[in-house]
Amino acid sequence: MAQSQTVPASAVISALSYALDLTEGQPMGHAMQTCLIGMRLATELKLPQAQQADLYYALLLKDAGCSSNSSKLFHLLHSDDIRAKGDLKDKDWTRMSLDRVRYTLSHIADGATVLSKLKHLAHVAINDPTTSCDLVKLRCERGASIARQVGFSLDVAMAIASLDEHWDGQGYPMGLKGEEIPVLSRVMNLAQTLAVFWMNGGPREALLMLKRRSGRWFDPHMVRAAKLLVKDGSLFAGMDRADLQTEVGTLEPGVKLGLNNDRMDHICLAFAEVIDSKSPYTFRHSQGVAAAAVAIGERMGLPQAEVVQLRRCGLLHDIGKLSVPNTILEKPGKLADAEWQVVKKHPFYTLEILRRVPGFEQMSEVAAAHHERLDGKGYFRGWGADELNLHARILAVADVYDALAAERPYREALPLDTVFSIMEKETPHALDSTCMEALKQAPVPMPDLPKGRHLQKPQILPDLVPAHAF
Repeated sequence: MAQSQTVPASAVISALSYALDLTEGQPMGHAMQTCLIGMRLATELKLPQAQQADLYYALLLKDAGCSSNSSKLFHLLHSDDIRAKGDLKDKDWTRMSLDRVRYTLSHIADGATVLSKLKHLAHVAINDPTTSCDLVKLRCERGASIARQVGFSLDVAMAIASLDEHWDGQGYPMGLKGEEIPVLSRVMNLAQTLAVFWMNGGPREALLMLKRRSGRWFDPHMVRAAKLLVKDGSLFAGMDRADLQTEVGTLEPGVKLGLNNDRMDHICLAFAEVIDSKSPYTFRHSQGVAAAAVAIGERMGLPQAEVVQLRRCGLLHDIGKLSVPNTILEKPGKLADAEWQVVKKHPFYTLEILRRVPGFEQMSEVAAAHHERLDGKGYFRGWGADELNLHARILAVADVYDALAAERPYREALPLDTVFSIMEKETPHALDSTCMEALKQAPVPMPDLPKGRHLQKPQILPDLVPAHAF
């Protein structure tokens, strides 16, 4: 992509929103369905065009902070964070009810006895609502920060930050009430809830939900507008169409926003942070892989345009890992066969997400091949030397390198001679020898950990870095 070229921001953000759907436990396309509903509500409510433009991107980025609380939720519940998030979407979590107790019991201490579940439930209840508020605050603040990082307005960020506030003041994280809640947040919360209930039960369930939550969760004026659109059949029209991304792309109000190279890089970096926030075990891994891939590419004399593509591949190669629950990502022992199958599918999701981004068609294939090996024993397609181009070979080497060489919250960085000794055992049958030689000769800047992180001494074991750790 030349410096002067631009691509539609709507196409890029809507494509990447599929990744946010995955980690929120929603069907891929949920954010776009929410956007469709939200923009139709905005038109019915006659919001000014400038507000609608901010709303459009806030709807697509509403879950940008979703990965930041995944690890904390997993450690709180001792359960699958993705399933817990997904199943909560149609629950009225502001009221203590039998439904809420059933939800908690089904999402707490996986595999434990009923007595153990009850004990854990009691512990969670003691800390609730403080813990719940903290989890929402973490997600909302991080989502707002991501929106600002990629260049959107303060109004977009504030809309995301207040997404889970409720009309009656019982929402999170600040307990805003009524018109204290930004108007865009009120539309967004209503739109995302309607999308979930439509998906689970159709228009009838959506209408019943509106009746139950009007004046509590939602602005009554907006509920009336939503009911009118549901009853005339226009609110949910086309929600299940195959070309939903194209349809959503036509909804952007006013002048269409485009992305040049610099802003595209900001988005790639922001989503790399979303990916790496999922687990402390992969802290800054995407940035590390990108740095290593760039160093190898430059050492091999690749043109600058190809080096840029390698950097973006490194930043986004693990975007499919947002589909993997933290019960697997942070499991200390060996993975069961079923868990390993979940891990092996994450490059498939990387391909499915990135191929939807305009101009990323070739890059998506490279990024999705980061676990393939020259001997054909990698995953997810079992590609061998004949299928793996130079960029894919570079990325595979960079991925393994960062997994070994980077400092982690749970251990110090390994000495380079140890790193290269481990990697050489995989060369040339699995890893490309030319890329390995370039890596050895190239200085690779490693991202630093924040100060104060506790480190354990490195352990040199046969399976030092399991495949699911990088």
